[in-house]
Amino acid sequence: MNANPAGLPCALGLDVGGTGARWTLLDASGPLASGVEAGFSGARMHTDVGRAEVRARLSRISQMVTEQAPGRRILGLVAGVTGVGSGSADMVAMLAAAFAAPEAGVRVVSDVEIAYRAAFAPGEGYLVYAGTGSIAAFIDAQGVLHRAGGRGVALDDAGGGYWIAREALRRLWRREDERPGAWRESPLARRLFPIVGGDSSINAARFLMERDRGDIGMLAIDVAACAGSDTDADTDEIASAIMIDAGAELARLANAMLARYGLRPIVVAGRAAQLHRLIEIGMRSHIAVEAQLTFRHLESHRAAAAMALQIAALNSQPPSTENRT
Repeated sequence: MNANPAGLPCALGLDVGGTGARWTLLDASGPLASGVEAGFSGARMHTDVGRAEVRARLSRISQMVTEQAPGRRILGLVAGVTGVGSGSADMVAMLAAAFAAPEAGVRVVSDVEIAYRAAFAPGEGYLVYAGTGSIAAFIDAQGVLHRAGGRGVALDDAGGGYWIAREALRRLWRREDERPGAWRESPLARRLFPIVGGDSSINAARFLMERDRGDIGMLAIDVAACAGSDTDADTDEIASAIMIDAGAELARLANAMLARYGLRPIVVAGRAAQLHRLIEIGMRSHIAVEAQLTFRHLESHRAAAAMALQIAALNSQPPSTENRT
């Protein structure tokens, strides 16, 4: 940590997803602090209760920043927030208030934009990202963001964590239609049913209706655990099929970008995309052309902080004295 809190402009980068919010604080000399807090969706901003929850999460992050880097003033802040359109005035105001930053120094973008910039320079390639939801992104040489998917879990977002969880419950109950009681033989059902509240489809439906989308998406970890390995005798066939199908859905997003903008490298990232090797197998087998495909862990919060530092540098400059009389 720097010993001179007031000496350099300070910048904060935030990467906020449905299940986690990662942040990095830095100045021109390098990183000062970082951390992880519970995430949220910007869609929560539409109700008073949701806004209060978002404000509480931001307050907790602000407290963490202050504890790790006391006395630093944030002059630039870039936040990539899922469920929020770029430039959201409400989110800008809430962030400025939470971190005592000038509103002119706060920029809100989609979470996929900062993830893309962590993977590529504009114009270089395509990002396929699967967290709670799923999306493909391409920022062209002019800085324009182009997207495929990312329309929200209620409409699509196939291949993401929420989709994997919902698909698991749906397929289990479809099998029950065909063979009542089959769930007792299923490692997947025996793992999921206690989590959702019991062995009735009513419990599964209530879980999907009442839980936050991030909580639902976390079930994907359990589905992946049941997909097993080559030597695992307790592998669940439904879980394995879902992993492969998730990869096929992510390949569909990549194929859309390849068809629209031509052959470029593809980076695949996000927690859901890397839950199980079968996802990669499913994706590689469904890519339409022989594109370079790489699975990576991205530190999007660091890319956001680098963008924020440029803003902080501008805000720290003294007013021009030109043309003064």
